[in-house]
Amino acid sequence: IMAVFYVFMILPQMRKQKKQRSFLDSVNKGDKIVTTGGVHGKIAAINDTTFSIELEDGQRMKIEKAAVSFEMTRTAYGDKAAEKKAE
Repeated sequence: IMAVFYVFMILPQMRKQKKQRSFLDSVNKGDKIVTTGGVHGKIAAINDTTFSIELEDGQRMKIEKAAVSFEMTRTAYGDKAAEKKAE
């Protein structure tokens, strides 16, 4: 029973956490992101545990890294947009 519990409950959660951690490490300054609360913005500065994001009207907001849901550029426009931005 413990092995089944581990395989179906704990292992997938560990994979999800690892994927989220690698995603947060791959986010760079200038990437467009969406927070878990639905706030859209562009990363202006990166600190140890926080991001400073620039909103559409030019204001800045400081958020926790854990609050970032996904990166908008790659999600909406694919890897080609991210490659073009890197050039």
